Amino acid sequence: MQSETTSRHEKLHVGIIMDGNGRWATRRGLSRVRGHEAGVETIRRIVEAAPKQGIGALTLYAFSTDNWRRPKAEVAALMTLLRFYLANEVQSLVKNGVRLTVIGRRDRLPEGIATAITRAEEATADGGTLHLRIAVDYSARDAILNAAAKAAALTSLTREAFSQLVTGEAGLRDVDLIIRTSGEKRLSDFLLWEGAYAELHFTERMWPEFDAGDLAEALAAFHGRERRFGGLRAIVPEEVPSLSRV
Repeated sequence: MQSETTSRHEKLHVGIIMDGNGRWATRRGLSRVRGHEAGVETIRRIVEAAPKQGIGALTLYAFSTDNWRRPKAEVAALMTLLRFYLANEVQSLVKNGVRLTVIGRRDRLPEGIATAITRAEEATADGGTLHLRIAVDYSARDAILNAAAKAAALTSLTREAFSQLVTGEAGLRDVDLIIRTSGEKRLSDFLLWEGAYAELHFTERMWPEFDAGDLAEALAAFHGRERRFGGLRAIVPEEVPSLSRV
């Protein structure tokens, strides 16, 4: 049953934990790097499909703060792919009305990437079809901790104001749906504040295999759920028991 608080006509905020690149490649006798390259192709497909399926904001988990623990060669390859994406996708994003924002720390990224991020964000700032948010060197707990440190200097605080401190943006819609690929069933420090009432969808599909049909399936499941946000479903008159039957 679809919730009265979430219309199919609303532009949704969807977060995706893009998991399974390495396992997808290993099962095919390929290097893990090749899996990450295939994952970038999937990003292109999903960014194109998202607005057509009613998504207004799409947050993709590309590289967590804990991912720095991975082998140096793999981390270097991931940073190279990020650099490549920023250099080669901006024109396409602008053409398709996609606004790009990168969330997470930038001070630990390899030289030149932070500057490339800023340029890409500026070039796509007017995009109104889709807000694409890519999480790089990102930790939801760190984002909340940093927001709390800033909030300590304030005399009064609302949820809306604190949300802006966490996300760095005013008026960002809370996350409606979080999808995780590859069969893992955990959030892994992703969008803990924004996703407080997000619906969760887990799929066995590896990220390089994920396509518009899988996205549509996840959204269909989402629209079939009743979102009560801590309340109770309204009881229609027919459901109220008659005193004569008690």
